[in-house]
Amino acid sequence: MTILVLCGEGNLCNMLARYAEAFRRRGIRLVCADPGFARNGTLDEWLRLCPERPSLIWHPESDVPFLPWGLTSVDIPTACFQVDTYAYTSKRIAWSMLFDLALVFHPGYEVQFRDAGHPGARFVAHAVDGQHFAGPEMERIYDVGWVGQINGPIYGMRGPILSDLAKSFRMNDAKRRYSLEEMARVYRQSKIVVNVGRDDYPQDANLRTFEAMAGGALLITSLPTELATIGFEEGVHFVGYRDAGEIAALVRRYVGDEPARRKIGEAARKKVLDEHTYDRRVDMFLELIAQFENERSAPARGWAESRVRLTYLDYFAGNGALDCASMELAKIARLSLPNAAAGAALLGRAWARGRIKIHFGRN
Repeated sequence: MTILVLCGEGNLCNMLARYAEAFRRRGIRLVCADPGFARNGTLDEWLRLCPERPSLIWHPESDVPFLPWGLTSVDIPTACFQVDTYAYTSKRIAWSMLFDLALVFHPGYEVQFRDAGHPGARFVAHAVDGQHFAGPEMERIYDVGWVGQINGPIYGMRGPILSDLAKSFRMNDAKRRYSLEEMARVYRQSKIVVNVGRDDYPQDANLRTFEAMAGGALLITSLPTELATIGFEEGVHFVGYRDAGEIAALVRRYVGDEPARRKIGEAARKKVLDEHTYDRRVDMFLELIAQFENERSAPARGWAESRVRLTYLDYFAGNGALDCASMELAKIARLSLPNAAAGAALLGRAWARGRIKIHFGRN
């Protein structure tokens, strides 16, 4: 089986690299862009890279906005990732209309996508690479472990909370960057991981929550949390707090109560490694590929060319590829004056504000 991936091999990093490894462990060939490929080329150019007809065309939401023309006419199932679905949701819904499958990474958003007219929206939770969390139990030398960003406009609460914890508890160096292997080691050596999400989306069941649980550390995270919607239970798989002022007391309690801490940490670890690995996600994707093999449910497959190109323009403008957006505007102008006017307005706003640049990373 071959999957055509709409990015360069070098763009398969962080989470995407783990998905790529899991696909390849199943013997699935991933075909990526050659160096220098145009972001707005044609799908025919990409398909010529494939030694066989691909079973899926996958748009993984990489850090380079590739979007080749021809997605709405190709007779191959197409799929896109919408990772930080809560950010620019209306934009993500609009762009997903180009694809048969829209995979959203936060529970409940698949309903929004379907209500907006996309029948192929499916929820998928984050996952971990089980191999990095395997092996015998390690000595838990840190009271509290942390890997992730600390500074930034959407992390106003995070820095002060971690700074206060560091004054009272033994922690790893939260300010440095860690490789995937180092991150897994930190969590396997931590008694507790405190998750402080984004200020604007504190309920996020982000990668950290899954990685912390996979490491066997006790996860302390804010309530309400998406984890409850995904199947994890407070008091069984994690401990919750509703106010930041509760965190230090909870940490102190569970640092001192090893049996309770280990019971919750081990239950969470088992659940994550049984149900939420990249290998399990690949199983799900293969089932979806089989299900959609003969379905072409992208709403944009039935749209006029000018409307499709307007969606391309919106995608490129929203991701900072203003040169590609300008090229789409010139093509739209020959097809539809109303859509050309709408495209000009989108492009003008993009120029005025710089660029949105929607992408994901460890948060």
